[in-house]
Amino acid sequence: MLKGVLFSLTASFLFGCLYYLAIHLRPLAGESVFGIRMVLTLPCLFLALLLFKKWNEFSLFLQRLKREPKLFLVIFITSAIVGGQMWLFLWAPNSGKAIEVSMGYLLMPIVMVAFGKIFYKELLSRNKWLAIIFAFIGVVSNIILAGKLSLESVFVCTGYPIYFYLRRKFGLSHLHSFVFEIAFLVPVAIYFISKTDMQAVQQVNPHIYIFIALLGIISGAALISYTLASTILPFNLLGLLGYVEPCVMLLISFLIGEKLNPDAYILMSCLLIAILLLILDGIQAVRRSHRKHKAQIKVK
Repeated sequence: MLKGVLFSLTASFLFGCLYYLAIHLRPLAGESVFGIRMVLTLPCLFLALLLFKKWNEFSLFLQRLKREPKLFLVIFITSAIVGGQMWLFLWAPNSGKAIEVSMGYLLMPIVMVAFGKIFYKELLSRNKWLAIIFAFIGVVSNIILAGKLSLESVFVCTGYPIYFYLRRKFGLSHLHSFVFEIAFLVPVAIYFISKTDMQAVQQVNPHIYIFIALLGIISGAALISYTLASTILPFNLLGLLGYVEPCVMLLISFLIGEKLNPDAYILMSCLLIAILLLILDGIQAVRRSHRKHKAQIKVK
């Protein structure tokens, strides 16, 4: 269990490092960074299949795709969604939108809870209802004060729930489909890379290739760490630890010099309260699961 927690925290820390690394990739455009990351990610995924001995399962998935070719369309859609999210993730720190994207990641767990209620008729605890209410108050306050909710925040907090919903609905919630999602993005990635004048970039940033190497190493290590955590930890605890990443992203947003707009103070406060409520709910769920497991052992 402890090993799984450490892998999850390591993954969150490494994803935060990627957020910070983005500012050292200047003057590369967001599209170029996205392209390089996708090309570097694909071999890491095949390495993960090898490390976790998933080749047989991957072969079975290939057979399933042959039987159900319509899944290619679904994977194409999920690929477009996750590709947009990955582009935004590394574009935001260099575009003054790091806080907005971080707020989207803070909003996402609450939207996921709402999705679960609407589409899967999941029962919500009191803490989850309170989290949704606080998030709603925060969003409404931001719309009233600022006149809108950041498009970047909306894209993150709605895009991922749709992505996870489609993967779950069509039985694609595994590493194998993610390999295809990234593979679909590689042609676009190569196009973006081909349009990049690396000589001009290197004149401005002489260490750019070192930072690109770090991009590949950190991306791969983060992916493998999270995959290891997902194979060790119970789902509730994995979800609970998932709140660490957006908090790290928010801290890095402040570290790189961004400031929170006064119009968003109420929204941020409500989101932090909502996240704390979800964390409390997750802790209670983990404790209940632990007690139930101990009771089952005693009965045996």
